[in-house]
Amino acid sequence: MLTDPLTAAIAEAEKLVATAPHIRTEQDLAEGYEYLAGGISACVHAAFVHSSTHPTFITGTGPYAKMGLDNPDTLYWGAAVRDHAEYLVTGRRGTTCDLSFQVMAGNYTDANVPGNVTAFDDRALTIADDGTFEVRFGPGPADPARNYVHLSPGSSQLVVREVYSDWTQRRGSLRIDRLDTLGTPAPAPTRDDVTRRYERAARALVSRVKTWLQFPQWFYLDLPVNTLTEPRRTPGGLDTQYSSVGRFELSDDEAMVITLPASDAPYLGFQLGSLWYVSLDYTGHQTSLNNSQAQVDPDGNVRIVVSNRNPGVTNWVETVDHDRGILQFRWQRLDRHPEPGEGPLAEVVAFDSIPELLPFHESNRITPDDWALRIAARQSGVADRMLA
Repeated sequence: MLTDPLTAAIAEAEKLVATAPHIRTEQDLAEGYEYLAGGISACVHAAFVHSSTHPTFITGTGPYAKMGLDNPDTLYWGAAVRDHAEYLVTGRRGTTCDLSFQVMAGNYTDANVPGNVTAFDDRALTIADDGTFEVRFGPGPADPARNYVHLSPGSSQLVVREVYSDWTQRRGSLRIDRLDTLGTPAPAPTRDDVTRRYERAARALVSRVKTWLQFPQWFYLDLPVNTLTEPRRTPGGLDTQYSSVGRFELSDDEAMVITLPASDAPYLGFQLGSLWYVSLDYTGHQTSLNNSQAQVDPDGNVRIVVSNRNPGVTNWVETVDHDRGILQFRWQRLDRHPEPGEGPLAEVVAFDSIPELLPFHESNRITPDDWALRIAARQSGVADRMLA
């Protein structure tokens, strides 16, 4: 049957999920099957929307089809490009704190990270007073004055990231047109076309599962447990992004207290991830904090409590019944390398000893009603900026 490659790939991907090395509990496995469902949906969608002649921006990760340690503060958009063609990207800048563009060559796999062709944020563009902009990507010479970006040989995808700090910020708009096909209809699909698209979805699904199972091993699992690295430039070519990473292992009677100075970076975000290399539920739980959401103590430091049990403080980041997982900080729109003292320090303590590590504990406390308001604001923020 025409769908045989996809059904075979689903069965292979299910085996990869069921035998993933980090699985210890039924919860781990159930999350894996949920992760697989999102992957199936995303890969089929991408395969049938993908067009090299009439590209469009699609989202490859979101609250219902997660991958690649998706940042709860970020919307991700991607489009296929070819190095010989010319493209016009038009849009209107929202009020979000960052809008970045990256051209890559190749795809993420379990063997390598795609090459970075170029990366820049909206500060490199001329944007009209009303927020509208046009930027061209093509084989011609780069010309910043014209918002023209050169596509080097091998360029294959354009990724755009829109980053929120305040979750009530207004989303922008974005469109891509390939100029030599604009005004013409996309060709009607043939049976061979559909067959190839099912085959493409099949390959993408298996690759997706293999790839993101490998990434924690490359970047996190060999680090000492319950520690965080010094800030470093994020691998993958985002020129203004730095990160600090780690992994946690905490019992229900333990907590991690993370301390770092409040930053002048336009964006600083912290999140937890599972070993499926995806974000924990950030809609119904506070599993992330950014510099607009976090409480800053009077001494200029931010103190975050990572635990499963509720310590009753504003900067509680919930592990949601995960005793293991990933820690990730991101600084963005930085024109300098963060100083060593700007990085986070982590200390594991008994849960009942948390107040001893919070010198401003009384002002850190939050009532259940106020906590519910924080969760309601997260739910509203996600609903307002994301579609299913």
